[in-house]
Amino acid sequence: MPPTVAKLAITFGLVSIPVTLHSAVEEQGVVLHLVHAEDSGRIRLRRRCEVCGREVPLSQVGRGYTDPQGRTVVLTEDDLAQLPLPSIKAIDVLAFVDAATIDPVRLSRAYLLGADTSAAKPYVLLRDALRQTGQTAVTKVTMRTGSKEQLALLRVQDDVLVLQTLSWPEEVRPAEGLAPPPDVTVRPQEIQMATNLMDALSKDFNLADLRDRYREAMTELVASKLEGEPLPAAAAVAPAPGDVVDLMAALQASIDAHAQPEQHPETDEESTPRHNEPGT
Repeated sequence: MPPTVAKLAITFGLVSIPVTLHSAVEEQGVVLHLVHAEDSGRIRLRRRCEVCGREVPLSQVGRGYTDPQGRTVVLTEDDLAQLPLPSIKAIDVLAFVDAATIDPVRLSRAYLLGADTSAAKPYVLLRDALRQTGQTAVTKVTMRTGSKEQLALLRVQDDVLVLQTLSWPEEVRPAEGLAPPPDVTVRPQEIQMATNLMDALSKDFNLADLRDRYREAMTELVASKLEGEPLPAAAAVAPAPGDVVDLMAALQASIDAHAQPEQHPETDEESTPRHNEPGT
């Protein structure tokens, strides 16, 4: 079971469903830190006060706000605890909407909601109601004292409720000026070729099969450096994109490239004799 981030309660009308909050994603990778290149010594970042110049321990670090006139006010934990937020420690259900009405650009971090044994039945009731109707719940949540109130979606994944935070409407940047000019058009034949390429790229695709090649390469590089072994061969660099002179030809070439079956020398009988041909 993933670590518990917080203990909350889903407020659904007059129903309260205690749940535990768990991060749904565990980021993986090779952790790099800052070092002095000459002697490999760690470089530490220190918290120093700009007024007295002393290093400040974490226990004395507070939170403050500075207004445009340069005035700073320090906010204590008691100040933050008095904020009039009904959603503190609660996932307050506001309404139920079709998931298709939510712009994916607004979706952010996802959390798994564990069922409290004392509230298993209302948890299952809400989960099954969401699953049967195909809807998601729009909620407000403040996960801990001092953190900001967030919008979030409550949805079903397998047999578990998932809470996914949402950006507020005013936080989504407008897209004006980014689209191509309206006089740029494409022909029906080009659209058909593009859809053919989409089909070719999607054939036998399985998202679960994808691997983080960068992390694997980084792990191999670090291991080689630690053991003093030769560095792994550099990967081929993709050519920089240039001007597309013939869009139809480029689409057709892409389709042809993905339509060719993969060759497996260890199983392909026709490819075996070629290893014995002169010059190979």
